[in-house]
Amino acid sequence: MNFKEYPDRDMLALDLADTLAGELGAALRHEDRVTFSVPGGTTPGPIFDALSGVRLDWERVDVVLNDERWVPETSPRSNTGLLRQRLLSGHAAAATLLPLYADAPEPEGALEALSQALAPHMPINVLVLGMGGDMHTASLFPGADRLEEALASDAPILLPMRAEDAGEPRITITAPYLRGALSTHVVIMGAEKRAALERARTLTPVEAPIAAVLAEATVHWAP
Repeated sequence: MNFKEYPDRDMLALDLADTLAGELGAALRHEDRVTFSVPGGTTPGPIFDALSGVRLDWERVDVVLNDERWVPETSPRSNTGLLRQRLLSGHAAAATLLPLYADAPEPEGALEALSQALAPHMPINVLVLGMGGDMHTASLFPGADRLEEALASDAPILLPMRAEDAGEPRITITAPYLRGALSTHVVIMGAEKRAALERARTLTPVEAPIAAVLAEATVHWAP
């Protein structure tokens, strides 16, 4: 694990956006299409704002969330809706969004179709992950109903996930496909999450799912 500390969150957002643009640009010089996987939530918003204004060949970039709540895009809980507002605008509006939600009552009903659509876009070229105070990443929550299955080396590309602290059902990219990313960045903010990260480094992925992806990751932290 590499650890990069910034004096403030604005500096983190600008520096990481520049790094991501460089990595995406380098990948585009060697690949016909590039897969860029990103977290939901509000934390990466300023990074997305900066990145969306960068001139890249976005027409050849496929964007997929690490995970999604099983709610329609019109819901305020939808990561997809937030992603359209913050990243898929400006120059980056030309990128292609790979969905992690379909119109079905439960994620199991759409799992096969979503998995088949995502498979040709693996491995992930550039991956950005967040981490919760409980040391979850994507929708790999401690105590989740299918966590051990999602951590297994032979896990399918996507799994539904339900956990006490997750709210609605989720769908998530599983650990081996996150670990298989060619470049991995983890973004955390504040003293509480830095302490959680240090705890995670001493625990198993079942106890701290973020530990499953830390070995090759660069962690970006600001107070």
